[in-house]
Order: sequence, then C-alpha cells, then structure tokens
Amino acid sequence: MLPTTATTELTVLLTRPQEKSEQLAAQLQTVNIGSFIQPLFDYKASATTADINAVMADVDIVIFVSAPAVAYTDACYPLTSVLTLTNKSIQFFAVGQATQVALERLGIENVLSPQAPLAETSEGLLQLPELQNVANKKVVIFRGNGGREHIANTLTARGADLHYIESYQRVWKTLSQKQLTRWKSNKINCIVATSNDILTTLVKLIDDNDEQNSFWREQCVWVVVSQRIADNAKHLGLRQVINSQGANSQKICDALKQLQKNTM
Repeated sequence: MLPTTATTELTVLLTRPQEKSEQLAAQLQTVNIGSFIQPLFDYKASATTADINAVMADVDIVIFVSAPAVAYTDACYPLTSVLTLTNKSIQFFAVGQATQVALERLGIENVLSPQAPLAETSEGLLQLPELQNVANKKVVIFRGNGGREHIANTLTARGADLHYIESYQRVWKTLSQKQLTRWKSNKINCIVATSNDILTTLVKLIDDNDEQNSFWREQCVWVVVSQRIADNAKHLGLRQVINSQGANSQKICDALKQLQKNTM
C-alpha cells in the first residue's frame, strides 16, 4: 500500500489499478485527504492484431468502455489506422470522460460520450441520440474480459450487428485477512469501489472476518461511482454508501471533499 499524509480524520482506501489510484491519491493529497493504495487487480494484454483486424472491416461504430481498452487496443492495432479502413465515416464512442480523453490523445477526433446530465455509464451512453438508430450497422465494442452485457444486448435489440474484442484481461490479486488488519491499523474509514466486481470482492473479504465485519459494514463509508453499484452495495448490507455520480478522478475527489467537509 502507498500511504499519503493525512491531516484530517478521513483516510481513504483506493482499490483501482496502480496508475489510476496514484493519480487520485495525488489529487486527494492537495486537499488534505489521506489515502492508501491497494489495487485489487492488474491488467494484461488479451487480443492480438489478427483478432482486431478480423472484425474491423466495414465497421460503422466503435465503442470503448474504458481507458485501458483504448491503450491495449492501440498497442497492437494503432487506432488511427481505423480511419483509413473505409471511405465511410466511422463513429467513435466512449463510456466516460477518461476514455474519451484517451482516444483524443491518440488523434481520434469527434468522440461521442455521455455529457451531463447523462451519467458516464453504459446507461448514459445508450441514451445518446447517435446510438438510437443502429439497425444493420456494424458495431465493435472494445472492453476487458467479463463485464456487463448491457450495451451489447441493447444495441443488438436495436438491430445492430454486434462484435466484441476483449483487448485486455483483469488479473485479480489474492488478499489475505491480514490485509484487513493493516487497513484498520492505518485508520482506513472510507473505501472507493469503482465497479461491482471490486465491491463484491471486498465484501467477500470482510464477510470472512467475523471480528472486523461490523466495522466495515456499518462504520466505514463506501464511495461508489453509479447508482447501480450503490444499489448493490446497499443490497449487500453496507450501511454508509455515497454515489460520486461518475468514475473519473475529479468526480470521486469532489465526493470525498464533500464527505470530508461533512465530517469535520
């Protein structure tokens, strides 16, 4: 774990992969919120150049569900080459702001993504006008292994010719019960969970520890990034749940600043 200096009582556990957690930790440090980093998984490449090349002919719509999907796809299949595949205009979509920025940094222009008041989620993406009339259009979704099928199922129901590329895989870490004791000794009282997979992994860990179970369930504050995850957190029996209304670092930082203000 990577500690930062805390000057308030709020101490946050960041569970995203190392790079994203470090970015958020740096933001939190500027507003005097202490944090510890404990990634629950790492990434590794999954798809090959041949895999991607096989589905990209005559593509109409390309959707990226995360910034890692952009990075791992581009590493083996430079995305700017997609622009020269056909004479027709290819539409690029991103589920959230961070994914949109990752595409724009590669030179992909006019990326569409949910903007306020739409949420940076699958549901928000599917509300975009440009994804309503997709009958007979070829859609390729780039994502990690597993994950939700909501985008694919919805677009298929709307008549799209849907294809998947899993450009990376999550490699989950094995955490011991000693980890909970370390978090408790470091005065962790807030946990950021940016996906249901992260949330359920953490809840399973605390459920296996009778001694500390009530603290993590009843006293710890859980910050999640969508209403869907918030609903699941409450279903799992977590008492204090806050929805940051978005998964980008600024949204999470803003939610934690407000939490800090409320607890001072």
